[in-house]
Amino acid sequence: MFSIALFEPEIPPNTGNIIRLCANTGNQLHLIEPLGFNLDDKQLVRAGLDYHEFASVKTYSNFLAFKSLHSKSCIFAVTTKGGMPYHQPSYQEGDIFLFGPETRGLPESILNQFDETKKIRIPMTENSRSLNLSNAAAILLYEAWRQNRFVGGV
Repeated sequence: MFSIALFEPEIPPNTGNIIRLCANTGNQLHLIEPLGFNLDDKQLVRAGLDYHEFASVKTYSNFLAFKSLHSKSCIFAVTTKGGMPYHQPSYQEGDIFLFGPETRGLPESILNQFDETKKIRIPMTENSRSLNLSNAAAILLYEAWRQNRFVGGV
């Protein structure tokens, strides 16, 4: 299916919610360290309910380690600085959606590694800063899944 990648996530409940999202949609979650919490954090576990055992979660020591293992994948950087609205690309199985830390987003050093067509954004009203990370992840996963006719879903 698809994957969500979180670069240096900071808030345990957001990651827990995304674990639950990935478990329920059959998608994979990649966590790029350093994390702002431990994987056994009570808030992370509570937000993910009992879905942790049904989710595929992989961790990476840094962005370079993540990128080198996924060099053949199409990675989309999700950013408020992106020029491409999220619904315009044609998503394919295996695509990865990369999100930055909740308080600061993806740093320029990461964004500069992406072509402008791979920097996507979710439209918001003027003067809005950002959506909740787990909500944004759900929007992207469901759009990609919708474009692929919900293959694998019931």
